Amino acid sequence: MEFKAVTLYATVMVIVVSLTYERGSALPWNKKALRTAGEINKEGPWIGLVTVYPPEEATFMSTKVLKPHPKYPLLDFSGRRFRIGTIYGKKVIYIRCGVGMWNAGVTTQMMSDLFNIVGVVHFGIAGNANNSLSIGDVTVPKYVAHTGIWEWLKLQDTEEAVSVGRLLIGDYNVPQVKKINRLGKISYQPEEFYSESGKPNVPKNLLWAKTSSQWFELARKFEGIKLSSCLNSTFCLPRAAKMVVGLRASTANIFIDNGPYREFLFKHFQVASVDEESAAVVLTCLSNKLNVIVFRGMSDLAGSQQGENPIAIFGPLAARNVVKATLEFIKRLPKSALVT
Repeated sequence: MEFKAVTLYATVMVIVVSLTYERGSALPWNKKALRTAGEINKEGPWIGLVTVYPPEEATFMSTKVLKPHPKYPLLDFSGRRFRIGTIYGKKVIYIRCGVGMWNAGVTTQMMSDLFNIVGVVHFGIAGNANNSLSIGDVTVPKYVAHTGIWEWLKLQDTEEAVSVGRLLIGDYNVPQVKKINRLGKISYQPEEFYSESGKPNVPKNLLWAKTSSQWFELARKFEGIKLSSCLNSTFCLPRAAKMVVGLRASTANIFIDNGPYREFLFKHFQVASVDEESAAVVLTCLSNKLNVIVFRGMSDLAGSQQGENPIAIFGPLAARNVVKATLEFIKRLPKSALVT
């Protein structure tokens, strides 16, 4: 059996799926999806859009700016639904990846394999780890780190030379009589990063993954965009929401609602936001030599607040603002940038 695909990754994927289908293990409708992807790629290249969970998607879809492709508005593959269309005349392929780094990384790689894309615009909400920011603000990080690779050690254990941070559990004892705790310490490790630009099967240690410079500089040009500061007609934030470009973001498979840990991340890694997906999207794009940029709306204070986490209250506002910033980026992205 023979399938047409534009990208090398898609070609490889077709071969793999074809072989497994011969063994009777692949789902038969994958053949149709791969053929459809090949047809879609003939109209490329496309811009990839990746968000995370249903409330963000609902906010994005409510804008009605995504105009569906007349023939191929949807493509379902391996449990994922890709939406194909245009935004402000730019060809886009949108998908909601789901929560967590595994979902984000797999979905981004799947998009890279299936479609002829120039890069990925990743957007969603996040926890605020920087006291200079407020709920409702949008951050466009220049650097993103995966801060969830740990060695959990005894207090007396020697850390590896590549360690990039240390959390001593005893520093948080209450009362603070002795700084000894049987939970010991956590040693933070860098990512083992593989890429098209590196040697095959030879990773390099990487903590800070840098977003694409040209796309990042484009976002800087509308840093003063006017964002919403009101939940509704009767409740507004104490100050105007703003977009801040150039800070750092932290990603791990942890939802952070803990003030001391938030403070630790800010102190040791100088991060402004915390989430569960951004680093996976960025690392996957960089590995495949794709452009990538991240927009995150601040929905909560990551545990520094008094009482319950306010994400249920302020999440919709954060989502509204981050969608607005993302759409402004797509509007401003020159067509000359949409070339592979």
